[in-house]
Amino acid sequence: MIQRVLAPYSERVFFVLRVIYGLMFAMHGMQKVLGILADHAVPVGSQLWIGGIIELTTGLAIAVGLFTSWAAFLASGMMAVAYMQFHWKFQMGGAFFPVVNKGELAVMYCFAYLYLACRGAGPFSLDAKLRAGRG
Repeated sequence: MIQRVLAPYSERVFFVLRVIYGLMFAMHGMQKVLGILADHAVPVGSQLWIGGIIELTTGLAIAVGLFTSWAAFLASGMMAVAYMQFHWKFQMGGAFFPVVNKGELAVMYCFAYLYLACRGAGPFSLDAKLRAGRG
């Protein structure tokens, strides 16, 4: 029953989810690259700075729905690397689990963006407008 009630709103809710996830990701990039809402920006050219550039650009692209599948695929891969390199660190035992190594957010972003890469931006996006303009 609840599915029947909520189904008409699924595209609108997906739009909100895409925008929120994109903007939150972009904020992580702004922290690293620009030092906004952080104590300092990370060193230019460092791995964290490059990650911040990816977070900022892919987050904004995902939020507006432009080249969404490509941006989300890149962001998903980056989050997989972030989890393995900065959270799990290839340690055995309990350190593998996100609740122990504080990698929950990286895992959530990774799989949300993988889903978004597969699904696309949806009808409320610049991707949809570009497709409509070509058709």
